[in-house]
This record gives sequence, structure tokens and C-alpha cells, in this order.
Amino acid sequence: MFPSEFDYERAGSVEEAVDLLATHGENQVEILAGGHSLLPTMKSGLANPDVVIDIGELDDLRGVDRHDDIVEIGALTDYSTVAGDDTLGDAIPAVTQAAQAIGDVQVRNRGTVGGNLAHADPASDLPAAALAAEATLHAEGPDGHRTIPVDDFFTGLYGTDLVEGELLTAIEMPGHDIGTYVKKPSPSSGYAMVGVAAVFELADGIVESARVAATGAIDHAKRLTAVEEGLVGTALDEDAIASAAPQATDGIETFELMDDNQASAEYRSTLLEVYTEQALTAAADHTGTAIH
Repeated sequence: MFPSEFDYERAGSVEEAVDLLATHGENQVEILAGGHSLLPTMKSGLANPDVVIDIGELDDLRGVDRHDDIVEIGALTDYSTVAGDDTLGDAIPAVTQAAQAIGDVQVRNRGTVGGNLAHADPASDLPAAALAAEATLHAEGPDGHRTIPVDDFFTGLYGTDLVEGELLTAIEMPGHDIGTYVKKPSPSSGYAMVGVAAVFELADGIVESARVAATGAIDHAKRLTAVEEGLVGTALDEDAIASAAPQATDGIETFELMDDNQASAEYRSTLLEVYTEQALTAAADHTGTAIH
């Protein structure tokens, strides 16, 4: 299928992109970054923008910087850069593993981290990893710069805390030694039927803090707080994992679970517990308390 007609604008800077968003504020406007989320929806008729603003040439939004214990990823950085960088793999393993799990080589070479998070697909991999990694998102808009804690960012089905006229520019996250991401991919699309990311801080072998998040289960990425609370103060061993993993569905009502031709709500509930256990077990392997 072909998309409906639209006007095309190419931004030469972040400031120009924000100005263009304001200029076309009364129209249906979409931002074009890597295009792997927007173009399929336009071709299928699910998105019919009046104006498309192309930010693909804003090189200052592309790249990775690490200063002290903070990693900053530009919004236009492609998945391959995050997935293939060994330094990033050491600093933010949950995020690099999530990037490695996305699509295929062609998608990873073109899709962008910022586009992925701003699109907030309920079955996308990076939102769960960003939640677990305690990311901070940076946006520019008509009122200037704004920082958004990741816990406030995902608001519902394809919904985020970005307001009209704002552009996501960068993602910051603290480094973490222990982090992992695992998923059950859809056999047809590769998207997550359920995916789970887990990040831990340990002191003397005991979990000091835990952030565990899931994607694909409900209409947006969500932290599994009951699992987190069950792990703090433990040695992340077999007993702790066996006790915590079944709490993955705590606080999630049955009607909230995704139910479609890929998987029923009941099946997703089971997957959520299973893949939470897998993520925790993979993390335990990295602590030296490997479970066999």
C-alpha cells in the first residue's frame, strides 16, 4: 500500500525541528528518524500525517558518550551501534542485549534508539531495558529543555510523557555491572511476546537494589515491583529466584494482559513468570552464583 499525500520538511538542527513542530502544530505531524516504526504505519494507513519532519541528518543527535558512570546515547543512534559496542556491553549490558534482540541486521542498522522509545510500542524491546536501567530522557520543546525520568515516560499504548511540540534528543543511564534482557520473540514479527530486563546492584554478594521490567505483557513497558522487593536483601540464589519470579504478575489484572492472535492473556501470564525467572537466572550467572 501507498501512504496518503503529505508535506515533507527536513530539519537542519534541533532548534529548526522544534520550530517546524510549532509551525505545523495545527496539523497531524510525525517525526521521521530511522523510519522503521513510522513508514510501515503510514503504508498500512494506521498513520496519516499531514506533515512529516525528517530529523535523520541531525548528526549531533547521533553517537554515544560515557562520562564518569553515565552513558549518554543520542536519540538518532542506531541499534547496531548500541548492540555491537563492547564498551557499552560492559557498561549497560541490559540495554545492549535488548538492542541485539531487535529485528534483523537491516532493522538494527537503520532503527534509532530515540525513535523506538518515543514510539513506545508495547512489544518493543528497548522500553523494558530503559526502565530497568533507570534511564533519564532528554527532550527539547517550545519551552526549552526538559528531563523525564523513565518511570514517568511510558504512559499507555503508544503513549509517552512527551508533550506536543517536544523532540526526544538523548537518553542517559547509569552504568550497571549486572544486567540482562531475555525475551520470547513472536515467530512472525520478532517483537517480544514477553521480554524481561533486570538490573542489580550488589554489595558483598547481597542485592542492594533491583530494577526488573517487562515488555509485551500489557499495553506499555512496566516495572515488576513485587519481584524487585522480593530480591532486595537476598543473595540472588536459586531460592530467592524461585520465590521472586512467581510474583511477576502481582499488580497486573487479567484484563490488562495483552490478548491477541500471538498469545492469549493466560499464556502471556505464564510467559511473564517464566521469562522473569530466566532473566534472574541469567543475572545470577554473572554474579558467580550460577544456577544449574
